[in-house]
Amino acid sequence: MNFEDFWNILWLLVIIPPIIYLYLRRSPRGNIKFSSLATLKRIKPSASLKLRHILIVLRIAALVFLVFALMRPQEGIEETKVKAEGIDIILAIDVSGSMMAEDFTMNGRRYNRLDVVKKVVEDFIKKRQSDRIGIVTFAGRSYTLCPLTLDYGVLLQFLQRAEIGMIEDGTAIGSGIVTSLNRLKKTESKSKVIILLTDGVNNAGKINPQNAAELARALGVKIYTIGAGTIGKVPYPVKDFFGNKVYQWVIIDLDEGSLRSIAKDTGGKYFRAMDAGSLKKIYAEIDKLEKTKIETNIYMQYKELFKPFVLLAIIFILMEVVLANTRFRTIP
Repeated sequence: MNFEDFWNILWLLVIIPPIIYLYLRRSPRGNIKFSSLATLKRIKPSASLKLRHILIVLRIAALVFLVFALMRPQEGIEETKVKAEGIDIILAIDVSGSMMAEDFTMNGRRYNRLDVVKKVVEDFIKKRQSDRIGIVTFAGRSYTLCPLTLDYGVLLQFLQRAEIGMIEDGTAIGSGIVTSLNRLKKTESKSKVIILLTDGVNNAGKINPQNAAELARALGVKIYTIGAGTIGKVPYPVKDFFGNKVYQWVIIDLDEGSLRSIAKDTGGKYFRAMDAGSLKKIYAEIDKLEKTKIETNIYMQYKELFKPFVLLAIIFILMEVVLANTRFRTIP
């Protein structure tokens, strides 16, 4: 604890010695006169008489605490000011028909690939701080579902709108990358990332994925690629003659070589998600790899502590007034 105005107010304490001096020099004579004090002098002083000086002690104590309050006692509180340099992230998500395959399970229940991806991406978004995040969906062509934003609540609402069939079918990986780059190229962030998830082979669009990767490298954008889906035959839902959901076992191709090359050329990394658990781990790993840079500035704030001193001064003044008019009351 320190006193902001210690030296400016300290001089007020010089009035204490004169108060004590005047108290000790006051006339002890009362207003009631006796013919002889010989008998009264033989009476031993009572405890009340001995304690009568407590009144001046209370007055001086009140004065001292008022002076301390005027000195502005303070307590320093150390705080940290955080300056965050966010990362711009585009989540490029495949919404082609192959994402309907239900080879992923959560809590013992079978889900299609897109539903699992949306759940995992939602958890990923909730863990980020100070990063602008946008969503691009692609199938036969690419589409910006949500531009870069810091409003994660709005972002999550747009994420839930990602549905299979919202874009004509196909897998335009190159177009998905270029659309993502268009959202990143004019931003001022020093770190720009695309997290591209697909379960297929580029078979649509006019842009070659490798050319798109070269453009990303030129713009300084890192691409993490995720190949989703199990190897071999997977259950694909269809309707039977009566409208009931049944499964057909189909093989969905995945161009892992192209995804590895895209990641390598841009300084990113390729991951393979075989199930819901591995997909969660992948996004968790990317979350650790792409952390926001944080700078801290330590500064000091002060909390004013004059109130307890004022309260004590008031208490001592009240005690003096009460005692002077009750226990230590003098008769004129």
